[in-house]
Amino acid sequence: MPAGMRRRRLGGGGGGSAGGGFGGAGGSNMLRFYTEDVPGLKMTPTVVLVMSLCFIGFVTALHVFGKLYRYRSSATGGS
Repeated sequence: MPAGMRRRRLGGGGGGSAGGGFGGAGGSNMLRFYTEDVPGLKMTPTVVLVMSLCFIGFVTALHVFGKLYRYRSSATGGS
């Protein structure tokens, strides 16, 4: 392994964990979410934003249609 690729040990030269949850394996696993070699769907933030707005619009439309349906059924003498 080249010298530039070696991982530096966080927090002094002591043998124990220096009271952090971000050093060691937990931190490297968290950073793996932001690399290109992660398996799964690759979506940009724009796609996530558009999908969220479409979902919000769909739910809002369902609410409006439900209110209109209930208003019409009560106006025509339904239960």
